[in-house]
Amino acid sequence: MEAVKNLDTSTRILNAAELLFIDHGFDGTSMRQITAAAEVNIAAVNYYFGSKDGLFQAVFERRAEPFVRLSLAKLTELEATPQANNPIAIAESFLSAALEMGSNPEYGGLVFVRLLARTYVEPRSILKEKIPQRYGELTRRYQDALERALPDLSSTEVAWRFHFMTSAMFNAFAGNHVLRLFTAQPMVNARDPQRVAQMLLPFISAGLTSPAAVQA
Repeated sequence: MEAVKNLDTSTRILNAAELLFIDHGFDGTSMRQITAAAEVNIAAVNYYFGSKDGLFQAVFERRAEPFVRLSLAKLTELEATPQANNPIAIAESFLSAALEMGSNPEYGGLVFVRLLARTYVEPRSILKEKIPQRYGELTRRYQDALERALPDLSSTEVAWRFHFMTSAMFNAFAGNHVLRLFTAQPMVNARDPQRVAQMLLPFISAGLTSPAAVQA
C-alpha cells in the first residue's frame, strides 16, 4: 500500500479506476470501489475529474494520446518509403504501434489495449461525443492510406475493413479467448503479445486484400 500512497492523488485515482473499469466495466464499477482502491475520498475524485464520466474519459485519454502519436509517427515513417501503398505494410505499422504500447510499461503495457477492448464492448456516450473530435486524424490518415493502397475498393468498404482490422486487433491483444467458451484449446495463448501479432497479421492481411464484396 505504501507504493500506492507515494503516487500523486490524481494518478492513484486513474490507476485504480483503469483496472476496475477493465475488469468490471463502467456500469459494474462503483465510485466506492474506486475510492477504496485509490485510498482517497469521493471529494478527491470530484475535484480532479468532476464525475464518473469525466474520470472514465481521463482514463481513456491518458492511454490514447501516446497511442495516437505513435501510430501516426509510424504511418508517416512508412509513407516516406516505397512500401507506402502496400496495404499489409500499413496494417503492420498500426499493429506495431499497438504492440509497442502493449510491451512498454511506460505506456501502461497491455492495460491499454485491454482498456480499448473494453470500450469496444461497452462504449460510453462521453467517448462517442469527445473522442472522434480529438483523435479523428488517426482514422482519417489510416483510411486514406488504405484507400490509396486498395484502389479497387470503395471508400465504404475500406472503412469497414479498417473497422474489422482494429476490432480484431484490440480484441486479440486484450487476451480475449472466445474459443475457451466452447472448447479447451491448448494451442492458443492469447496472453503473449508477440505471438498474437505474429498470428494476427496474416489474418488481417488476407481480409484487407480480399476481392471487393459482391453487391446485392
